[in-house]
Amino acid sequence: MFEYKGLKISWLGHDSFRIQNSQIIYIDPFEIKTGVKADLIFITHEHFDHCSPKDLKKIINPETIIVASNLCKSELSGLKVKEIKYVKPGDEFEVKGVKVKAIPAYNINKFRQPGVPFHPKENQGLGYLLDIGGVTIYHTGDSDFIPEMEGLKPDIALIPVSGTYVMTADEAIQAVSKIMPKIAIPMHYGAIVGSKKDAERFSQKASCEVHILEKEE
Repeated sequence: MFEYKGLKISWLGHDSFRIQNSQIIYIDPFEIKTGVKADLIFITHEHFDHCSPKDLKKIINPETIIVASNLCKSELSGLKVKEIKYVKPGDEFEVKGVKVKAIPAYNINKFRQPGVPFHPKENQGLGYLLDIGGVTIYHTGDSDFIPEMEGLKPDIALIPVSGTYVMTADEAIQAVSKIMPKIAIPMHYGAIVGSKKDAERFSQKASCEVHILEKEE
């Protein structure tokens, strides 16, 4: 766990995080154990390792609000929560006291076949820039280094480093030089692709403070 100005950030593996202050916030819960019930859950896109109804059922209650990409509608139908808010890149709003800006997330050089990205821009996958009690956290979602990241200047950036479906460690190094966070926490390794070596490579050359978190249950 990493604590910053009273905000506790736990990495739950892959792209999944739990953020705690007076509320419990999850991002992309995947292959988690039953945990503290969520006030808010953010889902970046529809892929099984990000939008997992099985995992969501472990942490939701009737008061939970889920914020998700429009592509998640079929997977999330039937969940018994207070509200599911579907959003698209560029949307800005406030939910449960958290200020949210939905940032595009897409591939520019990672392809499942020639000319077909794993995460096409037109699919409107998301990253999230969250202002939680005055602390800003940017979760990039599954993305390459894209122009929309430039100058966001969050306190903390949660950034993928494994390559294949997302940016490599070297691309993440480039990205943080433009995102300009105070602190970066590497993610998207150890579950589907990538290893801690990717996080360590990123840490060695990134232009900001880096914290490599140990996976929590």
